[in-house]
Amino acid sequence: MSDLPHRAVTRSAKLATLPLGFAGRTALGLGRRLGGASAEIVAQEIQQRTADQIFKVLGELKGGAMKLGQALSIFEAALPPEIAGPYRATLTRLQDAAPPLPATTVHRVLTEQLGDDWRENFLEFDDRPSAAASIGQVHRAVWHDGRPVAVKIQYPGAGKALISDFNQLARLGKLFGALLPGLDIKPVLAELKERVSEELDYLKEAEAQHAFAEEFRDDPDFHVPAVIAANEQILVSEWMTGTPLSRIIADGTQEERNHAGLLFVRFLFCSPARVGMLHADPHPGNFWLMEDGRLGVLDFGAVNRMPGGYPVAFGTLTRIFNQGDMETVVRGLRAEGFIRPHIEVDVDALRAFLAPYVEPTRVEEFAFSRQWLREQAATVADLRPNNVVRQLNLPASYVLIHRVHAAGVGVLCQLGATARFRDEVVRWVPGFADETGESEDSALALT
Repeated sequence: MSDLPHRAVTRSAKLATLPLGFAGRTALGLGRRLGGASAEIVAQEIQQRTADQIFKVLGELKGGAMKLGQALSIFEAALPPEIAGPYRATLTRLQDAAPPLPATTVHRVLTEQLGDDWRENFLEFDDRPSAAASIGQVHRAVWHDGRPVAVKIQYPGAGKALISDFNQLARLGKLFGALLPGLDIKPVLAELKERVSEELDYLKEAEAQHAFAEEFRDDPDFHVPAVIAANEQILVSEWMTGTPLSRIIADGTQEERNHAGLLFVRFLFCSPARVGMLHADPHPGNFWLMEDGRLGVLDFGAVNRMPGGYPVAFGTLTRIFNQGDMETVVRGLRAEGFIRPHIEVDVDALRAFLAPYVEPTRVEEFAFSRQWLREQAATVADLRPNNVVRQLNLPASYVLIHRVHAAGVGVLCQLGATARFRDEVVRWVPGFADETGESEDSALALT
């Protein structure tokens, strides 16, 4: 990790530049106002420069700052491509090209975690990592009983770096408020910090993976590798073979793309109902198409515990939006915390913003594409003060749900998948199907 800023003092110094920069820009704006520039133009310039600096600094950091950037991805639609584009590119680079730990460090971590005799657990151990992620890397090995296994090893110091990032970011609420006045950032940060703390504990990840593996054992659609051994910083599970979605995206047939896309959506929507948890890291590298046609799923460090399944309001408001009753939709969004009490939104702008997210649920079969995604993003890519995206809030209980849906749509558009996605929503999302004798008000419990 030598090329990433990971020392606590360095990370704090970088994050500390944010509020200082904002104060300087605000003073500059006041000077321009006194010089005759219009308030709206000055406000736009301050917001754009603030966004530029936020994304630049967050993009340079790995860990908590990057997690926040991922969670706020929906608000990138409110920013010009010249600002958001480089930021997304930085996130991709950090996710896909984390520098591997040297073998000596890997051996030291294994000795610290498993003891001096750690090699006795393995018949073979490959010192070269087969994959790297934000807080750890994976090595291929052979367990002492002959089973091929994946050994996930946490980077030394990853926990301290993540928590340090969040402690620093918690002080920046006013800055985010200037950029996104409808957003209450503090509960979002608190929720992310709690979830990231869980990601650092590989025992918790092992428990989640075991629950998924048991539920989907012998399932015709999905496979989750069994957990073999774990402690807080080492996780050993069965090795899985197949073709990652990233390769299907690159050169898969249309039949493979459609099949993988449908299973991908089915897994994300059915898991809360079947397991009581939502896989919250839908990166293409975590999903593999196996030779028998099943979708293999990896990495359960980030999960959203949803013992009651998807929120009923989520499905109900989607259905009512499709029916055209925007008055009820706005009341429901307020009740769920997406629109804060002091915020007034343009209903037509809100309808235009939500339509792309709801569109795949309105038709029997839908074709995702990069072009479709670009067109939807273009409809809200501006920094005008009345841009509806800037007026919306992200309730803490929806942080990971949003993360999954935003990233999931991106994966489906990369795949270019066409399938009957609406059927999965009807089957697995409560409140979306037509009412079963209940009144509208009792079904919503929002108005």
